[in-house]
Amino acid sequence: MIITKTPFRISFVGGGSDLEDYYSRESGAVLSTSIDKYMYIASHKFFDTEKIRIKYSQTETVTNINEIRHPIVYEVLKRFKIHGALEISSNADMPAGSGLGSSSAFTVGLLHNLHARQGRYITKEQLAEEACIIEIQKLKEPIGKQDQYASAFGGLNVFTFNKEGTVSVEPVHLRREVFSKFRKTLLMFYIGNVRKTSSILSEQKNNMTQNSKLQILGRMVELVSEMRNVLYSGKITKIGSVLHENWLLKKQLASKISTPDIDDIYNLGLKNGASGGKLLGAGGGGFMLFFCPGEKQRKKLRSALHKLRELDFNFETEGSKIIYIGDEYA
Repeated sequence: MIITKTPFRISFVGGGSDLEDYYSRESGAVLSTSIDKYMYIASHKFFDTEKIRIKYSQTETVTNINEIRHPIVYEVLKRFKIHGALEISSNADMPAGSGLGSSSAFTVGLLHNLHARQGRYITKEQLAEEACIIEIQKLKEPIGKQDQYASAFGGLNVFTFNKEGTVSVEPVHLRREVFSKFRKTLLMFYIGNVRKTSSILSEQKNNMTQNSKLQILGRMVELVSEMRNVLYSGKITKIGSVLHENWLLKKQLASKISTPDIDDIYNLGLKNGASGGKLLGAGGGGFMLFFCPGEKQRKKLRSALHKLRELDFNFETEGSKIIYIGDEYA
């Protein structure tokens, strides 16, 4: 048996500029971090040498990979030319569609697992790019590249999406006290409405033909450098205004990114101690992130949002990794 552990992520600023429709015109950028919530993928020899079993929210047992209904598993097994004697199972700390990059964490973790199973070492960059090939090129998902890179690399990073399609990775190295203080200022609340975001992303992708949307994304890319500089300066109270501006801009990219209920939750947060924040992921539901610089403000915010479930989390620095290899991969 082989088990991989792949982190989910929080994207702070720049999301949407990782779509090819944008970065093929102007370089995109995202500042994000991985967190200590994970996707676990286990692979195991299946007793029936002519069958494949896949366990996720459903269980599939097939004799031909063309029968596999899970699109990511289908494309990955086809790529690896695996036709039998394999059992794959997945478990996750967070639900799908919650805005934390779960689909890409699944893809990265599965690829990492099967490369190990076939005795191949793969770099973080190769792992991220192969996940992009599966999700964007093969499955034609209307998504960008940030989630795959965040899960593969781990840590707090600025990802720059270059016009030719390459991705530059710049780790953001902070002083220990700044790193700790930054983490304390962030609160996440689950607002529900777990969703499939492809319709939101498709609309956002189609809107790239509008100059006004490109200008909005251009400003969001500028905010990446601004937030990075604030973090390096140690004056992190300024982050709230950066996140707030990014959220106001993001809402203009597609009609369903926010809803009246989401706006109400966000505004309630601003009235009760938060100086900024955003909905994580493409939009529509999932987790709301707030920036709250002081302990009194955080206490006030928690009281105001007591009906929502708060997620206790920490930053993560390792990215996707193998945590177990059994004897002879059995």
